[in-house]
Amino acid sequence: MFKLNTITATLLLSTAIVSTFANADSADTDIERISITGTRDNRVSAGATGLMLGIQDTPQSISLIDNDTMSLFGADNINDALDLVTGVSVERWETNRTNYLSRGFEIKSTQIDGVGLPNSWGIVQGQVDTYGYEQIEVIRGANGLLTGVGNSSGTINYIRKRPTNERQGQIGVSIGSYANYRIQADYSTPLTEDKSWAGRAVVAAESANSYLRGYSSDRRYAYGTVDGQLTENSDIAFGFSYQRDNTDGAMWGGLTLVNADGTMAEFDVSASTAQDWTYWDTENLNGFIEYNYQLSADWQLQLSYNYREANTDSKLLFAYSYTGLDTETGEGLVGWPGRYPSKGNANIFEAKVTGYFDLFGFEHQLLAGASRAKNTNDEYYYEVDAAEPAFGTLPAFPYDFDSIPEPQWGAKALDTTTEDTLTRYFVATQLNFGDWGFTLGANAIEYERHSTSLATALDESELSPYAGIAYHVTPDIMLYTSYSDIYEPQDYYDEHGDFLAPTKGENYEAGIKTSWLDKRLAANFAVFKAKQIGLGIYAGLNMETGQYYYVGADTYSEGAELEITGKLDEQTVVNLGLTYTDIEDEAGARSHAWVPHTVVNFSLRHTLDALPQLTFGLAGKWQSKTSKVESYTGYTVTQDSYAKLNLFAAWEVSDNATLRFNVDNLTDKKYISSLWEIGYYGAPREYKLSFDYRF
Repeated sequence: MFKLNTITATLLLSTAIVSTFANADSADTDIERISITGTRDNRVSAGATGLMLGIQDTPQSISLIDNDTMSLFGADNINDALDLVTGVSVERWETNRTNYLSRGFEIKSTQIDGVGLPNSWGIVQGQVDTYGYEQIEVIRGANGLLTGVGNSSGTINYIRKRPTNERQGQIGVSIGSYANYRIQADYSTPLTEDKSWAGRAVVAAESANSYLRGYSSDRRYAYGTVDGQLTENSDIAFGFSYQRDNTDGAMWGGLTLVNADGTMAEFDVSASTAQDWTYWDTENLNGFIEYNYQLSADWQLQLSYNYREANTDSKLLFAYSYTGLDTETGEGLVGWPGRYPSKGNANIFEAKVTGYFDLFGFEHQLLAGASRAKNTNDEYYYEVDAAEPAFGTLPAFPYDFDSIPEPQWGAKALDTTTEDTLTRYFVATQLNFGDWGFTLGANAIEYERHSTSLATALDESELSPYAGIAYHVTPDIMLYTSYSDIYEPQDYYDEHGDFLAPTKGENYEAGIKTSWLDKRLAANFAVFKAKQIGLGIYAGLNMETGQYYYVGADTYSEGAELEITGKLDEQTVVNLGLTYTDIEDEAGARSHAWVPHTVVNFSLRHTLDALPQLTFGLAGKWQSKTSKVESYTGYTVTQDSYAKLNLFAAWEVSDNATLRFNVDNLTDKKYISSLWEIGYYGAPREYKLSFDYRF
């Protein structure tokens, strides 16, 4: 363990996300400002920081995964895409619910095109398609500046595809293991002769069985967007996406992986607690409108509105054990059936002004704005008689897919309505003085939560001042430090059904960013430290209500990250990441033992000199040993260190056509999908053959 005692009190007002401090002599930091006149050339989505910053000039650990990388490695859903990102852990603790961790903690802050979404969208339900995104940006560390709330984990920013100024298109088909079939198409074209208006349409459909017994999925995705010039100084963009993901044989909770004598239970990778009547269907709708007005050559106003809707329906069986499984008979599981539909929607408005100003002979940036996000969620349940066979003692595990009859469901009733409102006011200025840079600002939020399950409403305000310092040692070397307050209203219930109090604390980061090989290769090394008070930790299932519950605990974390990314030469692209994390409780004992101390991930792809039509790639991840105390039995589940490798080979059949072969889990390694909340076995070796045609 190491301590970050060198971070002094004078740096405690540095920001976690948005300071950049460009060297006036550094070629890659010269920013060309494009006034919105004539053809709209600037058809791009906004980044997460809100300022004109390059990755190497931002004093925060940032990783990007672009559409090409996702395509080559066959990452057609967000879970698989984030597996490729340094410092991110994808926790598949149920077949249809996933959480993302960074630096040991749950990522609760997400954005689309730099616009923060409501805080309660941490858990991802279903498989979210990636085909509508140009790239995914992950900013690790505390994120109060981005959304007004957050913990020390990070922020995920999904950057949408936008129309292009030239007509282009692509269609692709693939077939994979377990009857996995997929077809997708992407088409963009100017809509007017002068190209001031353009549109883009993206569609995808996928149907697949699974290595898990009885599990299958059917996913449909569509996205359309149009943007264009309204006047000489203004433009508008709008779009809409729809996804439906239907799954049969879905699991609720994971496997019981302990025996009654405390030893680890072992099953085939196909083991599942689901039954032939279980399913979990999700539907997601997203719409947006963006309006930009060029106030002057240096100043721009942006107004945006985002709408999100999420609906779910399910019939589920939770299988758990208080004793562990009998080593001879496999008995010991108890059942709890449930049917819990939900409907949620969010409305997010944001207005901001960005621009440049001169002071003391230098040019600086200013960002100011306000946003309001309102999220409403209705949760329902179906009544069911406790005498149904799905309650109580279950057959010996692993049992057959049709061994437990479906309950007779009663009437549908509203369980809880929760309404969250986040109002945020923010201002930041980036001051550049040669090799030195400073960021000063403040972020004020007002947070309200009303829920029919709570006796009193939550109504809090928080003000977070911030500042930053960075120094360019040379045009290719930047030293930086950052600080952010931590404030996060939590979406976790305690054992009595009340929400936990917000967690508060502080986060520090210091690092160095360097560029190599004429800026083709970038490296970032960072050390970080955080204190979080009252952070929610999973504690079990309330068997009277069927509700997961959590307890608040004080946690202290510190660690280090190294990432090297870019091109070794024109034929070789590399990404190497190493993350070390140590988390302790207030007594100084190790906490969050399910978080590996060390994670190494990499991806490498190379195009042959002698045969440039052939490209090969290898991606992998290794993590150290982890463990988790099983909530009901009190026994410990342990996962030894393991590595997982993925491989692809792509052949450009012609200038417009590519044939690709992917192998996931090349060594057929057996591992548990999550110990954050104990899951099931990860996928064994799988194959996929794809063909893409561009026009």
